[in-house]
Amino acid sequence: MIILQVNQLSKSFLSDEILRDVKLEIQHRDRVALVGRNGAGKSTLLKIIAGQMSYDSGEIIIPKDITIGYLEQHTGLESKRTIWEEMMTVFEPLKKQEMRLRELEQQMADPSVYENPTNYSRIMAEYDQLQHAFKDAGGYQYEADTRSVLHGMKFYPDMYDQPVSSLSGGQRTRLALAKLLLSKPDLLILDEPTNHLDIETLSWLENYLKSYSGAILMVSHDRYFLDQIVNIVYEVSRGRVTKYVGNYSDYLDQKAKQYERDLKMYEQQQDEKAKLEEFIQKNIARASTSKLAKSRRKMLERMQWMDAPAGDERSAKFGFDIERQSGNDVLSVDDLAIGYDEHHIVSRNINLRIFRQDRVAIVGPNGVGKSTFLKTIVKDLPALSGNIRYGTNVKIGYYDQDQAKLHSNKTVLNELWDEWPLLPEKEIRTVLGQFLFSGDDVLKPVNALSGGEKARLALAKLMMQKANFLVLDEPTNHLDLDSKEVLENALMDYPGTILFVSHDRYFINKIATKVVELSSTGTFEYLGDYDYYVEKKQELMELAEMNAAKQAEKQETKTDHSSMANAKEIRKRERQIQRKLEEIEKDMSQIENKINDIELELCKPEIFSDYEKALELQNELDSLKQTHSELELEWLELHEELENLK
Repeated sequence: MIILQVNQLSKSFLSDEILRDVKLEIQHRDRVALVGRNGAGKSTLLKIIAGQMSYDSGEIIIPKDITIGYLEQHTGLESKRTIWEEMMTVFEPLKKQEMRLRELEQQMADPSVYENPTNYSRIMAEYDQLQHAFKDAGGYQYEADTRSVLHGMKFYPDMYDQPVSSLSGGQRTRLALAKLLLSKPDLLILDEPTNHLDIETLSWLENYLKSYSGAILMVSHDRYFLDQIVNIVYEVSRGRVTKYVGNYSDYLDQKAKQYERDLKMYEQQQDEKAKLEEFIQKNIARASTSKLAKSRRKMLERMQWMDAPAGDERSAKFGFDIERQSGNDVLSVDDLAIGYDEHHIVSRNINLRIFRQDRVAIVGPNGVGKSTFLKTIVKDLPALSGNIRYGTNVKIGYYDQDQAKLHSNKTVLNELWDEWPLLPEKEIRTVLGQFLFSGDDVLKPVNALSGGEKARLALAKLMMQKANFLVLDEPTNHLDLDSKEVLENALMDYPGTILFVSHDRYFINKIATKVVELSSTGTFEYLGDYDYYVEKKQELMELAEMNAAKQAEKQETKTDHSSMANAKEIRKRERQIQRKLEEIEKDMSQIENKINDIELELCKPEIFSDYEKALELQNELDSLKQTHSELELEWLELHEELENLK
């Protein structure tokens, strides 16, 4: 089933044409990605489809009753409610249905309703219809769904009563995403949903979206995420949109092969055209061959010649070099504690050894102190305790994800020239040109640049330093997919040492030779890329569980008789609770069947016309529901006791 069609859509801003004759189609359960350069028009197209922006020509066809949910980039919730209250606003229609069900139940419990069979029949019909609709819409599980999504987005029960207004910008963005996921629209439109998510939350979101019941249209610069989720890619380039079937890696392969085929066909056509033109030129003036040459000329004029295939758009081209080599030992960190002061220690017991040409990725959840650790290494923050030792001839080049080292009041040109004043302007402009700053672009003030432009300018400064130890904090943030690829290639060819923080798992896989997991209590090192880290961490967790189980067994054999008796009592109580839970579940199932039978009986004309029989059945129904509620409460209490025993 087609849920969205875009036909011949065009959009311009003043004289700049952003989109031209765009055609796009989304079927139910499609997972679609829009990819392309920053400024290509991806977010503009999303806003147009979501109804947030007008378009100049073309049409957008959305079937009736199809719901669309849109998460704009950098959007955060603004609300005076608590986190839980804000999430519950998604379910207002369900709550109204629930209130109506309670009203109908009260009406059915009133003996006077049986005096009017027509009225009673109407109430029962409405109740039956509403109950089925309530169940199908998730009326009996929406609170559980809410807790599950909030947990996935790292909002835990102790935070539910926290006001939304007290959250950070990143938390409000995550909460906006959680709210949108709970609303379950038929078409989910996400613009950079992976911003502000750590690796653990990204993994949860991937699994959630894989099983999402509707269709998804997204823009993301996270290539690992795209490979996991999408099955269709639309490339936005030079105002046009081209469709590729498959994930992001498939798109890259298909695009390269298509370019090779088009180039080969174009070259063949050009050879054919050149031969025709040569024949015409040689034979047009000759009486014996003039007629044939004129015929070939007409053929040449009539033929449709393909344009030269458009290669990749202009890309940044840069590489990192070093002034002189460092010693073999680059960095030693022993028992380091980091934070902003002694009362706010973020992480402690950090130990790390980095050697020449190591590529070390620091990973860990948001808030654990990854950026703080890098700032401590580059001496922007003091070490609270422990030791940091730098090797011989180590020169550090630091990339700050917030670009705090850039001067907002300077021009792009002066940002570099003021630090290297002895270089001629032409050389500075050449460097900036490598990072796509050309012509009047270099006279722009830094504070007028986009996030991607600031990132490229910061990388230009980093390249100029020729440091032999690069410390990079989220270097791929704000970069489009093409710029990320250029940066990866530059770092892979870099002859120095790299220490970096990144949430980009594709980037980590390409660059890292070691992954160091940072927690509040220290560090753990994995000798490999991101995939190796995930695999090894899973193995270590399984090994730890096995060792814990063995240790528990040994401990049990060593315990004295009294503790063994206590353990036996606990196991005995566990078995008792388990049996009781099974009995309650069986009773609840039987009661649910009886409730369904009675509700069906009450719908029969011969029953609701018999006042006494209907009243008797209604009383029995009320009693069964009360018993069911009591059993449900007992089941919950026993289940909680069982969990505590375990």
